[in-house]
Amino acid sequence: MKKEVIELIQKEKIIAIVRGVDAEHILPTAEALYKGGIHLMEIAFDQRDPKGVTKNAELIQLVAENMEDKICAGAGTVMTIEQCEAAYKAGAKYFISPNVNFDVIKKANELGIVSIPGALTPSEAADAYNCGADFVKLFPAGDLGINYIKSLSAPLNHIPFLAVGGVSASNVGDFMKIGVCGVGVGGSLVDRKAIYSGDYDIITKTAKEFVKNIQKVTI
Repeated sequence: MKKEVIELIQKEKIIAIVRGVDAEHILPTAEALYKGGIHLMEIAFDQRDPKGVTKNAELIQLVAENMEDKICAGAGTVMTIEQCEAAYKAGAKYFISPNVNFDVIKKANELGIVSIPGALTPSEAADAYNCGADFVKLFPAGDLGINYIKSLSAPLNHIPFLAVGGVSASNVGDFMKIGVCGVGVGGSLVDRKAIYSGDYDIITKTAKEFVKNIQKVTI
């Protein structure tokens, strides 16, 4: 299964980042993303919420069980072993983190789950990959900038990178052109205002735009 998820990420190249969406709206959001051509959806933990582990696991389980043939669900902002275990039991197929936590990377590998830690520097990226990360998320990509990521990727061209943070429909092609394997996209795609007002067509339309702009430079 892990191999198939890695191949799916490499093929699809875009992971939708869902944060702050409740159980009532999570499945319509997933369906809207699917209609727009996106098949990977990261559901992020809220570190401030004392009930966040349970809540997020429930959301992951809803998507994993109801959208199994459409959406490959993963867990985001994974920073503890407790979160790893809860996400795994709920059906998450990949763990994405904002940081490099060796214990989280090792736990993902123990569970047979794709590991995607977040890194900023060459040392962090190399250490994460050497510890067993399957991809390394360069975060925050928008603040780092295209030139930084291009420069970092040159000597570390053996590491599969994802660009996350500050990626929009208008600049996603620029990130793909410098050789990243894919991108993670949050607020510029998963518009919570649109979701809570029931305007899911906006999500679908934006998803189609992202997919089109990625395909322009990868096909």
